[in-house]
Amino acid sequence: MGKSSQYGVVLDAGSSGTRVYIYKWKNHAAAVKDASVTQLKTLPKIKLKESKKIHPGVSTFADKPSEIGVNHLDELIKIALKEVPTDKVSETPIYLMATAGMRLLPKPKQTALLQSMCTYLQASTKFILPDCNAHIQVISGETEGLYGWIAANYLLGGFDHPEEHDHGKNHHTYGFLDMGGASAQIAFAPNATESEKHSNDLKLVRMRTLDGSPAEYKVFTATWLGFGANEARNRYVESLWDQYGGKTIQEVPDPCMPVGLTTTLRGDYVEGKVDEPVLVGTGKFDECLSVTYPLLGKDKPCPDQPCLVNGQHVPGIDFDINHFVGVSEYWHTTHGVFGGKHTAYDLASYQSIVHDFCTSDWQDIESELEKRKKSPEKKAEEARAACFKASWLINMLYDGIGIPRVGLEGGHGNSTAKETDKMEDPFKPVDKIDGIELSWTLGKMVLYAAGQVPPQGTALPVGFGTNVEKGTPDDFEHAGSVPIGSHSGDDDDDDLDDILKKPGSSTSGIIAFVFVLLLVAYLLRKPERRRKIFGMVHRRRRSGRPGRSLASKLFGRNSLGSYERVMEEGDLSDFELGDVDSDEKRPLR
Repeated sequence: MGKSSQYGVVLDAGSSGTRVYIYKWKNHAAAVKDASVTQLKTLPKIKLKESKKIHPGVSTFADKPSEIGVNHLDELIKIALKEVPTDKVSETPIYLMATAGMRLLPKPKQTALLQSMCTYLQASTKFILPDCNAHIQVISGETEGLYGWIAANYLLGGFDHPEEHDHGKNHHTYGFLDMGGASAQIAFAPNATESEKHSNDLKLVRMRTLDGSPAEYKVFTATWLGFGANEARNRYVESLWDQYGGKTIQEVPDPCMPVGLTTTLRGDYVEGKVDEPVLVGTGKFDECLSVTYPLLGKDKPCPDQPCLVNGQHVPGIDFDINHFVGVSEYWHTTHGVFGGKHTAYDLASYQSIVHDFCTSDWQDIESELEKRKKSPEKKAEEARAACFKASWLINMLYDGIGIPRVGLEGGHGNSTAKETDKMEDPFKPVDKIDGIELSWTLGKMVLYAAGQVPPQGTALPVGFGTNVEKGTPDDFEHAGSVPIGSHSGDDDDDDLDDILKKPGSSTSGIIAFVFVLLLVAYLLRKPERRRKIFGMVHRRRRSGRPGRSLASKLFGRNSLGSYERVMEEGDLSDFELGDVDSDEKRPLR
């Protein structure tokens, strides 16, 4: 894309490692130059240049925060610098957003780590990083889910081509499910009835299409810390330990492992005898489903009806129109040990495959794995954890969230749908859509890019916050970018002209503007004042990064937000999950 290119870097600091994402797009002027009327009604188009993960997670540096720069961030920055041209680095924003692993740390340790990471990035790179609090932060699970919802609908076409994703009842977006190692998230747009009933529980999401028009959505998002696959297993092992007498027993029967598999309580493989308690697989998968069900906390009090798991309020889900995609563990647990990359997912087949595997003898499984030429040790490690993860996924999806059991009987849910037998594909696990990884980090970049588009008329900022009928809520989290032509230096998307045009603020705006002009005139009135001020500016520029003002550091000379199309080839009708790298053989409607 040459000189019209822009870049953005996001570091996803998860519980098991940090993944760097480098995104690329065109500036706004280039994007709209030859755009059709239809294309102008779409969001800016972003392309993923590169993503790579390193281990371990940033939380492992909690007791040695001063080491995280050289021993962790440095490798990630080198990856980013290979993709971002040298002359574009100082115009490229960088964000580091930590998720569940950091949320589990005490606040003082979080703060120390965040400060150390920001200090290192500001001192060692020329990426745009003007505000540590905005760019280097621990994001809430709700925010993570909301970004994921934006990314999913962006890639699937729910935003740009609503007519091709008509689910009925004037609904055209998809729900989003995410499960990592420590937490799980849900985000969806309820039907009109539920939205009105639970309006105070929704988030207002505002974006901007290439023609400057606002695009608003009302979304519910929730998170369950401790309900990720790894943390859920920790709770499960504790319950087994308590059930079988704690310290008085050396071998604890585990129905969630194949017959004869022996591990430590931490999950490490054991051969022979060890001087610590161990789990011994019994291969009783039906029992595994039963003993993991209580971990959902369905019996917890629900002060604000309705609830899903652990007493968490969630508006009723209308599965006639709310169709979900699931990422991370929802994908890996259905397409790792129990299915190939292109294996279509359906509950009946999946549960049958899982049952056959998890009731098998571990020695037979191990023998089969040893025949594989590619990463047999890694495959064995995944296989040891697979049965618990499968049981947790099944319980979470169908008894927790209430996804209809298409083709199967039973289940407890929070569904408002009346006829589940008429629904198709209420849930799809996905990894990539048209070759692009479905990551919540893309949602962050979509907002950033949309915030750069010049608005039509009175500007309302791009971002998200508490649902309000009009205007912008006090807790609104801005996209972090400004529209082209903006004269303001903050993160608000309003420029000076827009502020002066706002009803009720024209007089005060003009007075403020005149005051600033008078102040500048006074400061520069005498030659000695001019020399002193210009000398200070000159010295500051020489001692800092050469020749760049704060405005140019923040926004860059070419900070005009526009994009290459994510879906560059193929007919748009193919994107009803038709190009999802998972179960894309049947369309999700």
